[in-house]
Amino acid sequence: MAYKKDQGRMARMTVFWSVAILVSYGGASLHTTLQGMGSLADSLGGLGRIPIIGVVPNLALVISCVVALLGLWLLYRWEQKPKNADLLIETEQELRKVTWPTIDEAVDSSLVVAATVVFLMTFMAGADWFLGRLARRILLGGL
Repeated sequence: MAYKKDQGRMARMTVFWSVAILVSYGGASLHTTLQGMGSLADSLGGLGRIPIIGVVPNLALVISCVVALLGLWLLYRWEQKPKNADLLIETEQELRKVTWPTIDEAVDSSLVVAATVVFLMTFMAGADWFLGRLARRILLGGL
């Protein structure tokens, strides 16, 4: 049974699905690695391709799926521990207290940041060009 099931739902879902994507990527990477190991890439019992995903069932697929499902189950169990669940519940409560900027404020702030980055990029490129020419003139004697 889930610990404090109805509290911190959004934070728990965000953490679960974010890490689930990483676990799934790890399973896919493991499958690719195991495919290169000769006998693990052989088809199981003459089965054809799995419809829609087009993967031939083999031992590499079975192992990588079992490892990925085990990882997802362990992630779910880790997330339900009272200490971790309380942390996620408190995190969601704090995020709800924050005063978030309006879309206009966010756009204005982003434009200021972009303009500052362009100015600094231009200044640094100009300083690099000038100092490069100065160093070349000093070191190579007037080129």
